Amino acid sequence: MKKQVLFVMALLLSIGAVAQQPLTFKKKGYTLIVANNDPKVDLKQQVRLITTFFQTYPKLAKAYNKNTADTVYLMLDTAYTGVAATGHARVRLNANWIIAHPEDIDVITHEVMHIVQNYGRSVGPGWLTEGIADYARYQFGVNNQAAKWVLPEFKTSQNYSNGYRVTARFLAWIEKHVKKGTVKALDEQLRNHSYTAGSWEAITGKTLDELWKAYAADPAV
Repeated sequence: MKKQVLFVMALLLSIGAVAQQPLTFKKKGYTLIVANNDPKVDLKQQVRLITTFFQTYPKLAKAYNKNTADTVYLMLDTAYTGVAATGHARVRLNANWIIAHPEDIDVITHEVMHIVQNYGRSVGPGWLTEGIADYARYQFGVNNQAAKWVLPEFKTSQNYSNGYRVTARFLAWIEKHVKKGTVKALDEQLRNHSYTAGSWEAITGKTLDELWKAYAADPAV
């Protein structure tokens, strides 16, 4: 990985810290095409995002979907006002967010998991899609601790349908205490559009509500 960091840095330095035209990086069968329209995103931060992609995307593909896209487009965009958005193997990151939260480089891990998921017109709930993406960040993120990104402690006000980290923690609990491989099975069903409300019981032996009740009674992960 050190060689990859040096290569990325050398390439960025050769054209300047800001890439007005897209740059292409390739490693082990995957291609990342990067464009940046904000000169305030410094060279070091660009290198960290690019190397994080090559650290995590192949692992996500291996764990969840080996047929995921082999070419991904990343845009650091001053015009985008959310944090990040992904569709059709294209990731848009809010450049101002990256500048304000320099340690949150695993935002890219969450976003490219959406590419791996590739649910299309999903038959499942959005909260589960986002929960699985955050669970994948929990599994494979390379800088979560420095970013102070953690799964939240359980609260009685929560529900599995909260999505994101709340759902991710619930999934982590299921993996540890109920049935290992549940997340992978749910992910596969969402991708092949066979997911139903009954999938939870078919996979784990318990309904979704039964699982949440058990989790709430003893939520240690």
